[in-house]
Amino acid sequence: MAQIDSPAPPQPDTAVLLLDDGTRFEGLAIGAKGTTTGEVAFNTGMYGYQEIFTDPSYKGQVLVMATAHIGNYGVHGEENESGQTQIAGLVVRNFSEVASRVGDIEPLADRLERDGIVGIAEIDTRGLIQHIRDCGAMNALISSDGTPEAELLERLKATPSMEGLELSSRVTREAAEDAGDPDSEVRIALLDLGNKENITRCLVERGAFVRQFPMDTPLDEMRQWAPTGWMISNGPGDPSAMPDTIALIRDIIALAQPVFGICLGHQLIALSQGLKTEKMFQGHRGVNHPVKDLESGKCEITSQNHGFVVSRDSVAGVPNVKVTHEHLNDGTVAGIKLEDQPVFSVQFHPEASAGPHDSRHLFDRFIQHIKQHTPLHTA
Repeated sequence: MAQIDSPAPPQPDTAVLLLDDGTRFEGLAIGAKGTTTGEVAFNTGMYGYQEIFTDPSYKGQVLVMATAHIGNYGVHGEENESGQTQIAGLVVRNFSEVASRVGDIEPLADRLERDGIVGIAEIDTRGLIQHIRDCGAMNALISSDGTPEAELLERLKATPSMEGLELSSRVTREAAEDAGDPDSEVRIALLDLGNKENITRCLVERGAFVRQFPMDTPLDEMRQWAPTGWMISNGPGDPSAMPDTIALIRDIIALAQPVFGICLGHQLIALSQGLKTEKMFQGHRGVNHPVKDLESGKCEITSQNHGFVVSRDSVAGVPNVKVTHEHLNDGTVAGIKLEDQPVFSVQFHPEASAGPHDSRHLFDRFIQHIKQHTPLHTA
């Protein structure tokens, strides 16, 4: 009997990763086929990749995951931090096409392809992360569509630096949206600069009624809603490239109502008070960053994702601003408050999705500020 040869299985497509300093990696293509650019960054978290990939703060970044296995538990519709995958590109060591978990899940590969995210797998991510750690953040390019390398290098060269780049306008919502109990007397106006959904959830869980406003909403329009407190959200890009938003936040603070800022919101509050921000060498991205509360003396493990930081030197020239939190790894400013206003902010993510819950009490503090500073009507 003649032997019938089985067709050879299709070979996976190859991909290339290029860094701005000339470093080059070859691997296997994952996600959508194409070419993408952005600032390369790494996250040291060992879990929560779906929440990380859908965090709007990662807009414009080619993300390297430190954990070796990505995709093995798929993605779930209720674990998104925004309506779509936000990263510019994905770099992993081992990528699982198969997803295994209880519940209504889909493979990560399907999500990446649907959202048009270009990625690369089967490269030495440990070596890449060590390179970024030693050489600093820089632009990167992933390509899996066969574009000639000379053309790729030109495209990489033309990619704008994250420094000076405003990105919140690309991730803010288009219209105001409400969440929570409309009968609540704790009414929080949330300025959406790239808000993570879990920030809204944490406020709603504490009984607040939250209206999430697009970043370009005029102050008068937000005031007509009669908020009793203001939330300034996280988001992507360089805070110093947002002069209109800085001016808006300055006007919000002048209302003398409670204000709470997270990550980008923290940086913008600082800028609105005359402080400065600066680009970090490679940023903080992970779920195990130690922070000390300088007022209580307690330390917390926090989730962080930022490439810019408030300049500690600039704090000395602004007497009404007090540093409240400090990153224990490098001493950077991790939180501030205003001495003459009910305003405070933190560089880390107390909503921590993904991440530890050590800092969730900050939402309780914010709600308490609102109740203390605002005359609430009782039934």
